[in-house]
Amino acid sequence: MAQKGVQLDQETFSCSICLDLLKDPVTIPCGHSYCMNCIKGFWDEEDEEKIPSCPQCRQTFTPRPVLVKNTMLAALVEELKKTGLQAAPADHCYAGPEDVACDVCTGRKLKALKSCLVCLASYCEKHLQPHYDSPAFKKHKLADPSKKLQENICSSHDEVMKMFCRTDQQCICYLCSVDEHKGHDTVSAAAERTERQRELEVSRQNIQQRIQDRQKDVKVLQQEVEAINGSADKAVEDSQKIFTELIRLMEERRSDVERQLRSQQETEVRRVKELEEKLEQEITELKRKDAELKQLSHTEDHSQFLHNYPSLSPLSGSTDSSAIKIRPLSYFEDVTAAVSAVRDKLQDVLTEEWTNISLTVAEVDVLLSASPPGPKTRAGFFRYSREITLDPNTANTYLLLSEGNRKATAMSEQQSYSDHPDRFTGWFQVLSRESLTGRCYWEVELRGRGVCVAVAYKNISRAGWRNECGFGLNDKSWALYWNNNSYNFWYNNVETPVSGPRSSRVGVYLDHSAGILSFYSISETMTLLHRVQTTFTQPLYAGLWFCYTDGDSAELCKLQQSEVISGTVG
Repeated sequence: MAQKGVQLDQETFSCSICLDLLKDPVTIPCGHSYCMNCIKGFWDEEDEEKIPSCPQCRQTFTPRPVLVKNTMLAALVEELKKTGLQAAPADHCYAGPEDVACDVCTGRKLKALKSCLVCLASYCEKHLQPHYDSPAFKKHKLADPSKKLQENICSSHDEVMKMFCRTDQQCICYLCSVDEHKGHDTVSAAAERTERQRELEVSRQNIQQRIQDRQKDVKVLQQEVEAINGSADKAVEDSQKIFTELIRLMEERRSDVERQLRSQQETEVRRVKELEEKLEQEITELKRKDAELKQLSHTEDHSQFLHNYPSLSPLSGSTDSSAIKIRPLSYFEDVTAAVSAVRDKLQDVLTEEWTNISLTVAEVDVLLSASPPGPKTRAGFFRYSREITLDPNTANTYLLLSEGNRKATAMSEQQSYSDHPDRFTGWFQVLSRESLTGRCYWEVELRGRGVCVAVAYKNISRAGWRNECGFGLNDKSWALYWNNNSYNFWYNNVETPVSGPRSSRVGVYLDHSAGILSFYSISETMTLLHRVQTTFTQPLYAGLWFCYTDGDSAELCKLQQSEVISGTVG
């Protein structure tokens, strides 16, 4: 009986309440069995007025049955435990359509736990056990379950393909190596796997390194997002404060005007009222006097008339009507006109500056690699305009500086400059006083036969006519040579011809952090002449270089917003 019981399902001896093997089994009148504590707890939890019933068949019992342990069933369960009652596999242990099934199981097959690359078969946990226990299977190689084991069998020779033909890049069996693959470069599949494994590991290392690099990039970008959000929030907050301050200032000015108007209104009204009262008093006095005169004029007794006439009081002084000068239809209208003028000026300023503000917002860029090479309108360049002056301590003695050190003229006679270590002693050159970093824009008006517009590091050499000193003739300076006939760009003593419309004005745009240096021809349009993309390692200085000493000149222009040429940069 015990042997037969081993084949029984665990469900047969399980309690339907706790779903475990029966403990202290009891059988109720309907014939169903439960653990004593389970059925007792089930009935205890029911409403006291409710009649006890079977959890499975719902048959009711009156009165509540007395629970007595079923000793036979308890003994059977204990005996079955000793003889090895196995739990029936759960549904998820059986192989489905997508799973690898055990090749040994009969009937409903279990999922395979491993596949043997020697046996070319897959086994469930039970049927795999001999591979672990028996020495005969010790050399067999186990792998994760696979449905493609038969692909390891040579279709021509029905042998396991344990070799690899490098010539044809395919797995073969040992018979193939002496047959159709004879003379080919063949190795064992294990050796080829080792080689490919090394390549795979290198690829994985590269991928993992790229993953780490990309993760770092993502972290940087996340930090940039935080920085952008923080910067934008601060800019909004600061802008709100500034505009609030402007509004407060305007409100103060409005209150001041109103206060002054009301004060002047009160003063003028008081003056008018005072004059009005004086006139009213004079009118009353005149009326009284007129009544006296009228009464006297009606006196019929001549003697009485003549007696009373001298006693009449004399007229008081009269107010001069010419002193009352009323400004017709003009009181505080001039104030309104003055305020209107302020409003118009403020609107003009706001309109002009609003363009700059909008351009500033629009041209904020974080990813320099994806940023445009520069602004797209001349108004955009003007946002980065710098007032640059020339440094007299760097000017060659044949250069005359004027216009507040913004203009340099090449002279045929030496100028009286004191000695200075920063002075160019050979080339007719001069550098700016201001260093240039970030984004800068300036324009130079050129006159003569040959002038260079340049930028250079401060540590460029100064003494003599060596290439180390000349703009564009070394790796510390960049220069655009201009004359009436052509443009040429020079860097590190390499000349690059430049095409573009001739103009006496050249614009220079520098984006130091992005490594961008651009030169533009400025006339009715703004045309790009040459652009440099490099890496600047030091602050730059604007420079001028003259080829002749016969009056050629170059002037750093004062840029005004009113000069902006409409349209985009060509």
